[in-house]
Formats: sequence, C-alpha cells, structure tokens
Amino acid sequence: MAGKPTPRGRTVARVAAVQALFQLDQTGDALDQVIDQFIRHRLNPVSEQTHEDGHLPEADVALFSQIVRAAVARADQLDALIVEALPAEWPLARLDAVLRSLLRAGAAELAQADGPPSRVIINEYLDVAHSFFSGDEAKLVNGLLDKLAHQLRADEFKK
Repeated sequence: MAGKPTPRGRTVARVAAVQALFQLDQTGDALDQVIDQFIRHRLNPVSEQTHEDGHLPEADVALFSQIVRAAVARADQLDALIVEALPAEWPLARLDAVLRSLLRAGAAELAQADGPPSRVIINEYLDVAHSFFSGDEAKLVNGLLDKLAHQLRADEFKK
C-alpha cells in the first residue's frame, strides 16, 4: 500500500491477520510461507481478484505482517494470558478456531506497548468480531481484550 495507511487499511490488515493466524493454526504451515501467500495472493493491490474472492487490496501490509509475527513469536505467553482471562470452564481449545485466532491477534497488539491505545485496539477487534460472528462472540472479545488491556497496559487505565 503506497503512502500513509488508512484507518480502513488497518482494519483490513487485522481481518487478514486473523485469517492468517487461523490458517497457521489449522494447517501448521510455516509462518513465512503463510505471510508470503497472503501478501502475494490476497493483499496484492494489483490483483484482479475481488473481496468476494477473499482479496483485501487496501490492507496495511506492514501491520498485517507485524501482528501475525508477534502473535506467533509470543504464542505461548499470549495463550497463557487468554486462558487466565477466560472463565475456568472455558479452556482455550473449546473456543472456535476463528475466535481463538482473533483473540491471539488482539492480545499480540495489546502486548506491544508502542502500539495504538488499548481502546482503539479493542474497538478494532470488536469490528473484526462482528465481521466473522453474528452471536455473542463480540461480547466475549470485548470482555477478554478489555481484561488483557488492563493487565498489559495498566498505565492507560490509571486516573
């Protein structure tokens, strides 16, 4: 994407990151291979594919790559934080694979202290959740990411 990334481009990057993390979770493919596939085939702005074909040309490619790499690099730590935030009767494996990928992406962004404010990240992932789910999953995303934000970025919530 040429020039300064747009707000839409950042949202689309987050959607693509959730999709890539889902693919990694389901297939066990190599990280660099999945990122390369997404960049070449789904995020390439000169492709003739459409959104209906799963093409996301307006995505902020740098943000996409950063989220996916951070989520994979810190997977054990992020999963532990998510498990701690979940109710005891909800083990991580019980979560839908897309929901698990979404939480990992959101947690990865929240774990980066130099990223956007927590509330921006939470709102973005609420929008992403609404694009994947029509039930109460967005409420779960909101609650869990808010809990993680208070834990990972406590300074943002001091009055």
